[in-house]
Amino acid sequence: MAKETMQFKTELEQLLHLITHSLYSHREVFLRELISNACDAIDKVRFQGLTEPDYLEDNTNWKITLRANEEAGTLTLSDNGIGMSRDDVIENLGTIAHSGTKAFLARAQEADLKENPELIGQFGVGFYASFMVADEVVVDTKAHGNEAIRWTSTGTGNFTLDEIDKTDRGTTITLHLKEDAKEFLNEWTIRSTVKKFSDFLEHPVTLITTQKDEETEVEEEKEEQINSQKAIWLRPKNEIQPEEYSEFYKHLSHDMNDPAETIHYNAEGAIEFKALLFIPEKRPFDLMMNNDPKAHLNLYVQRVFISNEFDNLLPGYLRFIKGVVDASDLPLNVSREILQENPQLEKIRNNLVNRILKTLAQIKEKDFEKFSGLHEEFGTLLKEGLQSDWSNKEKIADLLLFESSTKEPGEKTTLANYIENMSDDQEEILYLAGENREQIANSPYLERYKADGQEVLLMTDPIDDFVIPQLMEFKGKKLKAVNKGEQDDTEALKEEEKTYEGFIGFAKELLEGVKEVKLTTRLKDSAAVLVGDEHTMSPHIEEMMRRMGQPVPEHESVLELNPEHPLVQHVQALHAADANDPKAEALTKILHDQAILASGAKLKDPAAFAKRLNQLLATD
Repeated sequence: MAKETMQFKTELEQLLHLITHSLYSHREVFLRELISNACDAIDKVRFQGLTEPDYLEDNTNWKITLRANEEAGTLTLSDNGIGMSRDDVIENLGTIAHSGTKAFLARAQEADLKENPELIGQFGVGFYASFMVADEVVVDTKAHGNEAIRWTSTGTGNFTLDEIDKTDRGTTITLHLKEDAKEFLNEWTIRSTVKKFSDFLEHPVTLITTQKDEETEVEEEKEEQINSQKAIWLRPKNEIQPEEYSEFYKHLSHDMNDPAETIHYNAEGAIEFKALLFIPEKRPFDLMMNNDPKAHLNLYVQRVFISNEFDNLLPGYLRFIKGVVDASDLPLNVSREILQENPQLEKIRNNLVNRILKTLAQIKEKDFEKFSGLHEEFGTLLKEGLQSDWSNKEKIADLLLFESSTKEPGEKTTLANYIENMSDDQEEILYLAGENREQIANSPYLERYKADGQEVLLMTDPIDDFVIPQLMEFKGKKLKAVNKGEQDDTEALKEEEKTYEGFIGFAKELLEGVKEVKLTTRLKDSAAVLVGDEHTMSPHIEEMMRRMGQPVPEHESVLELNPEHPLVQHVQALHAADANDPKAEALTKILHDQAILASGAKLKDPAAFAKRLNQLLATD
């Protein structure tokens, strides 16, 4: 194959410019990313070799090798991993197909990349960090059964491909360092950087140096392992320093922050495994934007990396958890698909979920402020478990925090605390979902409960309206939305209903989208409200879906009127005096419009509402 020059995709040019100009103060991450990629390449070929031994070709002395050449100004990193074919090279190094570049660029525009260098790892674009320190990058690579390929680029718009003589499977990356990056040729700099980022890797990282024999003055090469190669999850907890946990977490997650909590334990009994899990302090940038509902723990079997794509190792609502699971009882010589169906994984999953939920509960009890911060970041994800993890539904519910009608804005309470503060005659946990606290704290739906001194939970997370009804009850107390369902006030309103009978029939016939008009004791200060069925969506959720272009099912609501309100009494009197009075008709429609607005929905015809209101104001 003759040498061929190819253009980078436009997005990749933007990426290279962004990385090389924005991450200057964090340049050492290039070495972390290249070593991490090399480690992944070894893991891939080891797993491939379990079912296809010819992939290994006796090249199983697993290691990652670094070599600095001060005279040439080059830093070289080699691995004997899976390597790449020509198509792999084009796809992985020259296009955006698997690099996550588009997502990276979109997110980098929102975040300050200088303060968030972890983005390059989260979006799988870490290889390109090489151009922070190198004027030119050369990649020599060979995959099993393929010709060896050389990829060369200066990171300025194009790259070249050429066939080369290389017999061993694996990849060698040569960085021609910039003048201001020659520090990475320094032996101490290389050692300290590897120690900081890659000390715990399963595979050895070695450094080849040239030393002059003092007696013969002959230069000789010396190869030395510079990482401890101790899988941190296999070590006793009492031997591990907090900073070691932090560095391993950062390697695993590409997060620059320390984890909020570390869970390290050995499970023994029916199923034996070791787990090292981390609860992040902040929500990862890509968590809510990559449309991936799965959790991604790294699964090892007897220290052999298998995959982080097992759907049943951890449920999706815990996908913010990072970590490693190393099982000793799972079979190695099977495919990932067969291993995925192994019943032992379900036992591991249950054990992990129980331990994570227990740890979160302990944080809530011991440090409520810390837990509140975690809930702010991950509460929405936890709530997903209410509709997907029925066996742990109450444990999840016990972790949720909500604002309350009896507390100051921003102050949170739990369902357990709510029950503790309930009066003896209250049978239900009352809540109201809405777009924001300001909107619902003054809602007409709360008037009766405020007057009676009853607490109502205020739920402002969009997911609340979908998942809280599925909780149904907590510790024997049913949950009730105060803007849905009927009130038991028939006896209290028996006399008023006789007086309003004619007007109620008139209003029901007049108003669109109303299936019933009735009197209520629900209100104290407001004239009217709209009430939905127990299973209808709240109006603010319907409005949100409309803005997103989603179909909203049509349904009719109940218009409830406050017979103690002067406006309702006035309209009823007008209708009783003259059933055809146009003012009675206009005021009835205004009552309905007010109820729509108070519910959090929008009027279908705001202009008609304004016209009716102006006409009435002009005649009074």
